[in-house]
Amino acid sequence: MKVSKVMHSGVTFVEPGTHLGDIARKMREQDIGAIPVCEDGKYLGMITDRDIVCRGLANGRDPAKLQARDVMSKGLFSCHQNDDLNNAIETMTSKHIRRLAVLDDRQHMVGMLSLGDVCHKTDAPHCASVMQAVAAHHA
Repeated sequence: MKVSKVMHSGVTFVEPGTHLGDIARKMREQDIGAIPVCEDGKYLGMITDRDIVCRGLANGRDPAKLQARDVMSKGLFSCHQNDDLNNAIETMTSKHIRRLAVLDDRQHMVGMLSLGDVCHKTDAPHCASVMQAVAAHHA
């Protein structure tokens, strides 16, 4: 099965200059904990609620002055929409990550593949195995 059959499209993203307050409001409104950071459609990184707290607030920085570029995670993993789902799952399990940006051939972001997406499309034992492997770095 291809990643494109499992991923969710229409993902909200922000630009690197977006202020943290705006990002936090988007997260609250959409009930999400992570938002990709893109510029001209190109995937640059991810900002999570944890990034906002740990890299922003906990470091004593003024959140009113911080932007996505200041706290986002960079050098992240991604997959392509035409990749085999098993390859994307292998990346998630080996790197202990809960979500992958899904890119097209031009490296533009077209969706997101989350642990939840994988579990909705696979059987229970497979889902449990993936979840256990992704969570292993917390053990």
